[in-house]
Amino acid sequence: MTVMQTEENANRTDICAAPPRRHPRPDGQDRYTISEVVAFTGLTAHTLRWYERIGLMSHIDRSHTGQRRYSNRDLDWLDFVTKLRLTGMPVADMVRYAELVREGETTYPERQALLESTRRDVLARIAELHDTLSVLDRKISFYATER
Repeated sequence: MTVMQTEENANRTDICAAPPRRHPRPDGQDRYTISEVVAFTGLTAHTLRWYERIGLMSHIDRSHTGQRRYSNRDLDWLDFVTKLRLTGMPVADMVRYAELVREGETTYPERQALLESTRRDVLARIAELHDTLSVLDRKISFYATER
C-alpha cells in the first residue's frame, strides 16, 4: 500500500496535484482573443505566439485590426498539444505531428507511429516512477517504524 492509499488519506484531495482550473468557454462563441485563450488554457501569450511561429499552430485568423482570433478548433488543438507536452514529446516531434495533420488523411500511418512511440516512452516513464514510488514507500515505512 502506498502512502496515498492509506485510510487516513483516502478522503483528502491533494490540491497541488490537480491542474489549475480552466475558465469555461462561453456557449455559442467561436472567436477568442489571445488574452481569453491565455485564461482558458493557462498558456502565456508568448507561448501562443511562439507556437504559431514554429508551425505548431496552423494559421490563426486575424481581426480587421490584426489581432489574433482563435476558434474552438484552435482551443481543442491547444488542449491536445498540452497533453503531448505532458508526455515529454519533443517540440520538434510535435511540430512534425502538426505538419502531418495539415497534410491530411494520407499521413495517418505516420501519425500513428509517432503517437505509438510517444506512448512507449510514457509507459517507460510510468514504470520508472512506480519503481521510484516503491523506494519512497519503503523508506517512509522504515522511518515510521523506527520512531
